[in-house]
This record gives sequence, C-alpha cells and structure tokens, in this order.
Amino acid sequence: MIAPVFILQKPLLLASASPRRRQLLAAVGIDCPAHPAAIDESHLPGESGEHYVRRLAAEKALAVAGSFPESFVLAADTVVVRGRRLLGKPSSPQEAARMLAGLAGKTHRVLTGFCLRQEASGLNIVDGVASKVRFANWSADTLAAYAACGEPLDKAGAYGIQGAGGFLATGVFGSSTNIIGLPLAEIIKLFLDLGIVIPAAAPAVGKRNE
Repeated sequence: MIAPVFILQKPLLLASASPRRRQLLAAVGIDCPAHPAAIDESHLPGESGEHYVRRLAAEKALAVAGSFPESFVLAADTVVVRGRRLLGKPSSPQEAARMLAGLAGKTHRVLTGFCLRQEASGLNIVDGVASKVRFANWSADTLAAYAACGEPLDKAGAYGIQGAGGFLATGVFGSSTNIIGLPLAEIIKLFLDLGIVIPAAAPAVGKRNE
C-alpha cells in the first residue's frame, strides 16, 4: 500500500459527483467526502470557456458551502474547447463520435475552473487552468469503436485520457491532471498555503553506530 503524501488538517468537502476528481485527491492521501451540487450548467450566450468553467465552479461551491460553513468546499468544472465551441458530455455514442471527429488531427484546449470556499471565514478563491491536447488523425471507424465502448459518455469532450481514450492523444501540453478534471499542482499549493493539508512526515533516518 502506498503511503499518503499529504495529511488532511482541516475539514474539506468536494462539491462534485466526479469519481475522477475524488480519485486524484485520494491518490495523494486526501480522502474527503463528496457532496455534489445541483446547479444549472447552461452556457450563457457569448460566454467564454474560461468564464464558463470558473462561474460554474463558483456556483457549485456556493450551493454546498452554506450547509457546511466551517468546511472548506472545493468545486471544479471542466470543458473541452475546439475553436470557439465548448464541448461538454455527449448524450449518445453517436454524438461522442461526432465530437471526436472534430478533434481528430487537431490541437484543442481543456479548461478547468476551480473554487475553494469557506462560508465561515468568507474565503472564496476562484481560478482556472488551461491545457492543450493534440489528437492523431484517427479514422472514423476507430473513433466510432471508442465512442461505442461507453467511456466517453460521462467525459467532457467525449474522451478520458486516463482510460481507454489515452491512445487518442499524441501530445499533452500543460497540466495532465487538469485534463482529467482537477489541476493538482495548483490545488495542492493552495491547500498547503492555507494549512488545509501538510506533507506527511518523512520516515526517520536511523543513526549509524559509532
């Protein structure tokens, strides 16, 4: 069993239903309860991708934080951007195949907005991270086979780079965990700055016999 990298020091909640975000935190030792937020995730007319993911992250955190005023509430939202078009989760394998066909042979952006909020102190930090992913120019049959496997249906942009969809990408530029749904480097730095986590104690080094 892998030892934790960080130890949670303050109450933390994840305002997300995404198992991937919870798994990313748990992988470094941060195991916190999830309380998904029910909000309207509609895209506003003329809204940029950056503004969209930050707004939704802030609204998710706000929806949960009021019920847990002493806890730090972390919320996030991720979207794939192709040109000016925002790609969320596909509603069917057919829509997934169409999304993937639009990404094939091109470089697209993955945007994640995140919000850390604590109601009792008035803390409300909203930020975002962008990464780029390059896809190989896959055939329609290959994309249809992946779209039919089931994995794309709960993924923004219709693919999971950490799963079977990893074969699609020929290059990743920027945070890889951001593409999965949570930019860990930025989140962990924020947690450390606020004392929400501390590094796990390093094993003691035995003294040499003299």
